[in-house]
Amino acid sequence: MSPATLSPPASSTRLLSLDALRGFDMCWILGLSTVVSQMLKRAFPQSDVVTSIATQFKHVDWAGFRFYDLIFPLFLFLAGVSLAIALPRRATRESRGATIRHLLARAAILVVLGVIFSGGVKNGWDQIRWLGVLQRIGIASAAAGLLSLCLKTRGLIITAASFLIGYFLLLRFIPVPGVGAGNFAEGMNLTNYLDSIWLPGRKHDGNHDPEGILSTLPAIATALLGLLAGKWITGASSPMRKFGGLITAGLLLLALGWAWHPFFPIIKKIWSSSFVLVAAGWSTLLLGLFYGIVDILGWRRGLAPFLWVGSNPIALYLCSGFGFFRTISERLATAPPPPYDWLPSALTFALMLATAQWLHKRQLFLKV
Repeated sequence: MSPATLSPPASSTRLLSLDALRGFDMCWILGLSTVVSQMLKRAFPQSDVVTSIATQFKHVDWAGFRFYDLIFPLFLFLAGVSLAIALPRRATRESRGATIRHLLARAAILVVLGVIFSGGVKNGWDQIRWLGVLQRIGIASAAAGLLSLCLKTRGLIITAASFLIGYFLLLRFIPVPGVGAGNFAEGMNLTNYLDSIWLPGRKHDGNHDPEGILSTLPAIATALLGLLAGKWITGASSPMRKFGGLITAGLLLLALGWAWHPFFPIIKKIWSSSFVLVAAGWSTLLLGLFYGIVDILGWRRGLAPFLWVGSNPIALYLCSGFGFFRTISERLATAPPPPYDWLPSALTFALMLATAQWLHKRQLFLKV
């Protein structure tokens, strides 16, 4: 087993819509959101509509949902879809024990990369951020994968529902010292409280973390919902039935999430159960849309950049996070005055795309 290797492309049976959607998702993380919002503001500085659109490229402060709040859960959802495709192949090719070891090794690598990405030990052991984005992807996807090796579809549905309902009941009925039970405000809820007393090292938001301990449970549910979508899309049904099923499921998840919102608010920073459903609803709709366009209609025009980025998401994320593309763009061009101050961000994004194309053209795919 080689948890992190440079590998040739997969076979022709690869689900191209998955790569395209993953690339679409990563492009927003890797700078496209900044470029689009800056260009819109400069082109239409007095437009209330443009201002409202630009707001969608920022996270909500606490409760609510914007487009940018979808980016991370969409990636985790797609990691679950990938598990539904990759695990059966690996389990057939290798032993069950080898498959389990692969899942655990991948989770460990992502946790280590996440710690390094967040600063590592350069500021001392007490300043390590033990939980973060990459750690959540590693832990939640590994847990979903292990569950899929033990449970059938019905069991996975029950498990995901149990995580979401159980998480709600914990936050609703277990009191926080000095606050009481059922308070979902920042710093007043059970999730934040447990981080403040049990999560060591540096937390992203003072004494609590948006990728904290207890919120890992609903994050696993996100990966499980993606895995279930993956099982459906790789099943024996006709392509059009798969498309219709994804669209229907996405709308149902959205309805359930917003119906739950008055009782358990949609809050990304504690990964509330209603947030899981709304994010999974949009993720399922996007998966259905990309599946219909790419794999049913066979339309590839204009999707090449998404396929490049979707083939190497973790590698590009790490390069971007460590400032690789930004540093080069700053050396190539000085910051221009308004209204062209969006150009450095555009150049940084273009360098990322060029790197993604270079890796894809040479069939270099960093698998973790």
